[in-house]
Amino acid sequence: MNNNNETDILEKRKSEHLKLALESQTKADNLDRRFYYEPLLSNNNLNYEFDELNWFGKKIKTPIWVSSMTGGTLPAKKINYNIAKACNEFGMGMGLGSCRILLENKKLLDHFMVRNIIGNKYPLFANLGIAQIEKMLYNDQIHLIHDLISDLDADGLIIHINLLQEFLQNEGDQINYPPIKTLKHFLKEVNYPIIIKEVGQGMGPKSIKAVLSLPIEAFEFAAFGGTNFSKLEINRNDKQKTYPKYNPLSLIGHDINDMIQYINAFDRDIKCNKFIISGGIQNFLDGYYAMEKLKFPSIYGQASKILKYAKKDYKTLYEYLTIQINGLKIASKILEIK
Repeated sequence: MNNNNETDILEKRKSEHLKLALESQTKADNLDRRFYYEPLLSNNNLNYEFDELNWFGKKIKTPIWVSSMTGGTLPAKKINYNIAKACNEFGMGMGLGSCRILLENKKLLDHFMVRNIIGNKYPLFANLGIAQIEKMLYNDQIHLIHDLISDLDADGLIIHINLLQEFLQNEGDQINYPPIKTLKHFLKEVNYPIIIKEVGQGMGPKSIKAVLSLPIEAFEFAAFGGTNFSKLEINRNDKQKTYPKYNPLSLIGHDINDMIQYINAFDRDIKCNKFIISGGIQNFLDGYYAMEKLKFPSIYGQASKILKYAKKDYKTLYEYLTIQINGLKIASKILEIK
């Protein structure tokens, strides 16, 4: 019986090979030239775990970070719950979407309350913009941020630096001081981990060097190439035709390769040496390549890709992340970067 089954399987597979051979042609122009493919030096057993990381006083079992996305709306509640469940199941860290609304209206707290879902083992970070940090700091309301971290049972705070977005947003906040000044002041007032990130433009070498001189826990790229919040604000205003002349500004910034080059050039005595690589990571090969290129400890982050599947249902999100994780394992087995 077993032999007959094996024969049937082989015949079916060979039939499929014949049928699909012509459809499976490739062209050298499409070759991914970032890697050396080394099939003789490993195996194809994926039944193993990644090396566990100890970041932010918590564990990370899978080197994928869910970058900050959404909150404060009814759909966001379902999305955050799905993502938190996946983070628990796969051992990942999660950054919440902007929690600014909670500084003004705690009725929406349950949209963000996912600690009981993600569990205590894995990192969960709140998220505020530099404009809110500046406002709270210079109005002596810093306690509201501390209360927010406590209410969410978060491990720390992500601060997004979004000057260009605020310039282009009709309702944008005025930022009165250079963010580096505000960050230095704020860091003296907190005793929880801080992550600094941009929102889709990345940062140039002078800004990166300034950030890495601060005693922060990690720096997230949020590089050019993914969701760009400056472009998002231009699109929001498109109906009113308010800012069409500012379109060129959405095309400035620094992509992941730029930022890796800048960071790798810095000395190893920088105060921050943990990185979340995000901004245009389309798949596990992009993530693997970037982590291998960067000379410092890193994981990679995705936002819009995970959001796309988290909006549907948990099963869809689970299947997507399973493919990402297995793909990352395959890459680490047989690929070396050039």
